[in-house]
Amino acid sequence: MSLSSDLKDRRLKAIPQGVGNLTSIFTQRADNAELWDVEGKRYVDFASGIAVLNTGHCNPKIMAAAKEQMDRFTHTCFHVAMYDKYVELAEKLNEITPGDHAKKSMLVSTGAEAVENAIKIARSYTGRPAVIAFNGAFHGRTLLGMGLTGKVTPYKKGFAPFPTELYHAPFPGGYRGCDIEEAIAGLEELFRSDIDPARVAAFIIEPVQGEGGFNPVPAEFMQALRKIADEHGILLICDEIQTGFARTGKMFATEYTGIIPDMMTLAKSLAGGFPLSAVVGRADVMDAVHPGGLGGTYAGFPPACAAALAAIEVIEEEKLCERAVALGDKIQGRFKAMAEAKFDCIGDVRGLGAMVAMELVKDRTAKTPDADLTKALLAEAEKRGLILLSCGTYGNVVRVLVPLTVSDAVLEEGLNILEESLVAALS
Repeated sequence: MSLSSDLKDRRLKAIPQGVGNLTSIFTQRADNAELWDVEGKRYVDFASGIAVLNTGHCNPKIMAAAKEQMDRFTHTCFHVAMYDKYVELAEKLNEITPGDHAKKSMLVSTGAEAVENAIKIARSYTGRPAVIAFNGAFHGRTLLGMGLTGKVTPYKKGFAPFPTELYHAPFPGGYRGCDIEEAIAGLEELFRSDIDPARVAAFIIEPVQGEGGFNPVPAEFMQALRKIADEHGILLICDEIQTGFARTGKMFATEYTGIIPDMMTLAKSLAGGFPLSAVVGRADVMDAVHPGGLGGTYAGFPPACAAALAAIEVIEEEKLCERAVALGDKIQGRFKAMAEAKFDCIGDVRGLGAMVAMELVKDRTAKTPDADLTKALLAEAEKRGLILLSCGTYGNVVRVLVPLTVSDAVLEEGLNILEESLVAALS
């Protein structure tokens, strides 16, 4: 039995099936945009640990910063004995997030925790219970996160009941979404039929939907949503967990929309591979919660704080926002050329910066989703040495989240494998 086979057998015996696996790979080591399994097989990584590694695997500057902190101490619990890196990172996040108003930041460990805390803060500030999310959204796997998520399988199936006072409005734009006017009308209908806007604490929205299919929100809709929020005293939360830290070509995707959110949730590439998340918001909003109402034992893990400060430096020094735009142009260009030349199964190519996707269909006119072809493509890609992921409410969207530090040669290699895999999947 090979080492991989042995590990797979042990995994099946020791770990619940609910802890799903998107590939069959057991990792031995990784560097930048490449990964090697326990058998020594090399893979090009187009997943980045689901958007966590914008700065690449084992970025030397980030690893050195984390190690230096670990040599000092790893944990005190910020509530018990404070430390400088938490304060420095909060200051940096307040500085780089959209808006020149007074801001404050709190740190936790996961994206779902950031979402949970943002909702707690919104409810405390407004004194209202309700929250409105959007169809196709993904906001985490906690009960509140699942309640806000707008996709049933696999995230919500079998886990109800969810917390009350959570509502979903139509999501505008995209290959399958409604137009802006219809989305606004749907929101107004929600106010008429289900929830008084005077009871709504917050809207929460991803500037580009992640699990929903890499659908960018039209700037005009975000501006309309900001206006509606202001009219009714509702807070606007932008969930930048997957889009943040240069992935879309700006430090934060919200910058494309022309609006300033009241709060933002951050995670994934915040700390370059270390578990860390944050809520950043207006100082008056963030201070609405009483002392002791926010936090957690591991919130603001010191090595992760050090890693995050280094990751932000890497993004700024290596101009990864500009790199993301160049990567996105190349990936979208390749996908569009594939669609025009020989792949009728590619119904749509879309994205923002280096957050790029193509949607696979059985028929372009009918837009019939082809989830089976998508699964076959991902399996063929893995065989050929490419880590690739899917998303979308129909499971038929192929997404690319390659590290922004990838070399041109490795990017080209990965795109070639992807195209070859699609040929094989179709045959």
